[in-house]
Amino acid sequence: MNKVYKNATEALHGINDGMTLMLGGFGLCGIPENTLKELAKLKIKDLTCISNNAGVDDFGLGVLLRDKQLKKMIASYVGENKEFERQFLSGELDVELVPQGTLAERIRAGGAGIPAFFVPAGYGTEIAEGKESREFNGKMHLLEFALTADFAIIKAKYGDTAGNLIYNNTANNFNNMMATAGKITIAEVEELVPLGELNPNQIHTPGIFVQRIFQGKDYEKRIEFETTQ
Repeated sequence: MNKVYKNATEALHGINDGMTLMLGGFGLCGIPENTLKELAKLKIKDLTCISNNAGVDDFGLGVLLRDKQLKKMIASYVGENKEFERQFLSGELDVELVPQGTLAERIRAGGAGIPAFFVPAGYGTEIAEGKESREFNGKMHLLEFALTADFAIIKAKYGDTAGNLIYNNTANNFNNMMATAGKITIAEVEELVPLGELNPNQIHTPGIFVQRIFQGKDYEKRIEFETTQ
């Protein structure tokens, strides 16, 4: 099975209006830059996006928000995007805010085939509204459901032609678990090497979870906040 695609345009084949997408990364670290730019060009709309955060106004997921391509956002942290705030407050965008650890576990559970689980985070807050609760060992927990997606779109530092991936430090965040939770997983990598070039003991995501892979280019790798002294 050939998993290698020429570019983001080819790798995105089959993504249509109304689908659910997972997009990896943490802040602007480890986001699939090439794929996000191509999604914006394709003008696919009514998407449900599962991502830790919503990017910034003119970069990453912020571009899809700006162009009104998202109908729902399932995320943990959204504080750096004014357009997100505007659409949320005006009712243009459906938003499900999820505690960060709960979001990670919902994605991991989806990839592991676990349909639901109980977690204490959020009990007694607005997060708990409409959710089943249950006591375990004297502490109240909420029932949370697993998350899966039509496509998981992730970014890695290194990948090989079989889809094995290695992430760069904190860029591992959300990319690794999302790789297991998509019906189809697209991996964008900075360096694509032949099978056998990567140390098998260093692999973070085994290739069995990846259906499509391509080598990206021209990475900006922006920083959300530049802190100087």
